[in-house]
Amino acid sequence: MRIVSLVPSLTEYLHALGLDEEVVGITKFCVHPEAWFRTKERVGGTKDFKVGKILDLHPDLVIANKEENVKDGIEELRKHCEVLVTEISTVEDAFYEMETIGKRTGKEKEARGIISAIQEKRALLQVTKESETLKVLYLIWRNPYMAAGSDTYINVMLEEAGFMNVIRDTRYPEIKEEDWKGLNPSFIFLSSEPYPFKEKHLAEIRNFCPGARVGLVDGELFSWYGIRMLYAYDYFRNLREHLSR
Repeated sequence: MRIVSLVPSLTEYLHALGLDEEVVGITKFCVHPEAWFRTKERVGGTKDFKVGKILDLHPDLVIANKEENVKDGIEELRKHCEVLVTEISTVEDAFYEMETIGKRTGKEKEARGIISAIQEKRALLQVTKESETLKVLYLIWRNPYMAAGSDTYINVMLEEAGFMNVIRDTRYPEIKEEDWKGLNPSFIFLSSEPYPFKEKHLAEIRNFCPGARVGLVDGELFSWYGIRMLYAYDYFRNLREHLSR
């Protein structure tokens, strides 16, 4: 089987399934694992992937995602090869798509093992969650400032971690200067992706919202499904413990 992955988080998952030789193409954003990023053929970005370049690789299967990849390009690929379009809005969706990929690639046993391990980690976090809900503003971009809203996978993972997103009505709204005070978050998370927030940005955010604690968080653990979920729940537990000090 020859596979092209157009979804960075699922590229990493394919590696975890042991499909090293089968995966022949990835996107320029598929940075994990690093060895694949350095050696596998890159077919463009998640939005601007090159259909011709993908077809030159003669794939039996292209793995895509409804939100991350553009519909027109996917429809063009479907004229020539099988395309598995994943749609993930919840943790349960992630498990379903992970199992589907496992079945399609002959790695059903490996997929179920990974899912089971994630479920165990998830159960442990649920046991240790505090009753208090912590209000969070989760920033994903700067100039302009943008946040993750309620109808996102990031919001699902915030809730998994026991946080309440203060953005309740939109997906990725712009946060203007007059908005900060009204949102009144207890914590402001600066994500490592898609905008790479750094320590140098903490002070400017504190100026906008001095009543909130501001910190950097690992965006991959809040937004990547697949094998990255295996590490997310321990990270969430440690984050909550740190914030409760």
